[in-house]
Amino acid sequence: MSTTGRSLALSRSAAGPAPWQRAAAGANLLAADGSLAVTIFEEMTTLAAASGAINLGQGSPDQDGPGTIAEAARQAIADGANQYAPGKGTLALREAVAAHQRRFYGLSPDPDTEVIITTGATEALAATLLALTGPGDEVLTFEPFYDSYGAIAGLSGAAHTTSPLLAPDFQPDLEHLAEAFTERTRVVLVNNPHNPMGTVFTREALVKIVELAERHNAIIVTDEVYEHLTFGVPHIPVASLPGAAERTVTISSAGKTFSFTGWKVGWLHGPADLVAAIRTVKQFLRYSSGSPFQPAVAAALALDKAFFAGVAAELQRKRDVLGEGLRRAGLEVFTPDGTYFINADTAPLGVSDAAALARRLPELVGVAAIPVSVFCHEGGAERTRSLLRFAFCKKNEVLEEAASRLATLGEKLA
Repeated sequence: MSTTGRSLALSRSAAGPAPWQRAAAGANLLAADGSLAVTIFEEMTTLAAASGAINLGQGSPDQDGPGTIAEAARQAIADGANQYAPGKGTLALREAVAAHQRRFYGLSPDPDTEVIITTGATEALAATLLALTGPGDEVLTFEPFYDSYGAIAGLSGAAHTTSPLLAPDFQPDLEHLAEAFTERTRVVLVNNPHNPMGTVFTREALVKIVELAERHNAIIVTDEVYEHLTFGVPHIPVASLPGAAERTVTISSAGKTFSFTGWKVGWLHGPADLVAAIRTVKQFLRYSSGSPFQPAVAAALALDKAFFAGVAAELQRKRDVLGEGLRRAGLEVFTPDGTYFINADTAPLGVSDAAALARRLPELVGVAAIPVSVFCHEGGAERTRSLLRFAFCKKNEVLEEAASRLATLGEKLA
């Protein structure tokens, strides 16, 4: 890009920040002087690669899911499923999503009018917030929050408000949550199981969210991509609670459960009027995608319940391997009830700035992690300043080596 082109791209419009600036600011990527930063995932991945460290920063599995699912995609390619899929997704996958929701949760979305297939959960979230919110509205999330929530709210022009999840259990602060709702709250976005904290919200918390949304006439949007990755506690979809279905958009995807994150196949379901509004926006983001992957995901969703239980059990074992290494390092470990992320407090080692430690960690012990503060606004960043997030969706031998390296952290800092 020429210097002139670059200055045009980075300049503010007369009406205020440009859309890209609102997105960057929402994801904590815009400095006070207007300069852009790379995402923390890119930064930590670069540091890990440069030092040969084990990258436990980004939540990306290091091995593929079941071969039978991959073979179904190969067969779909051979069978000619290589052109555009219908804009709302193939009927087979929409029916599979509806059947999955019925089998696991007793929900019965209509595959014709209440289900859309998307390019991962991120597109579903983007289409939903862009369709349903705008200037003057508020999007309420819990904090820490997955970074794309702030970015998409910024694009829509809505204000992003938060309610904290506090240590040690990182459940919603229900009193604060009630105060966070206002007459401008258009959407409350519930990430459950929660990234980055690994929390699985209690029924009490979810019932309160529904009650507050009803009181303030807000739409509930749920990000449930880790729905099958819970450890000894049930996942409760918000839409299954009394009074919730008529105001809830439920979002999930295949990537986390089946370990095919690069396929980017997601879905949403909800009331037909909300889904129609979302589909109107979604078709101009990506009309369709992943045609040969859609039949493979449809087959995956129909797998026996034992498969889903096995995925969670294996992941729980991996969680415990890494958790033990973090404890041996002298960190306070917050054992998650779901997702594939575990958080640890560096304060017992005398470290108050986990972001600074994260930048040293690859060279120091050969492991990369993510500081939790990057998932927060200013006040929340101060509350989480000493926390690090580690991903345990890796091979057992990788986690064992990472745990061994991390166990030396206290000694290295001393």
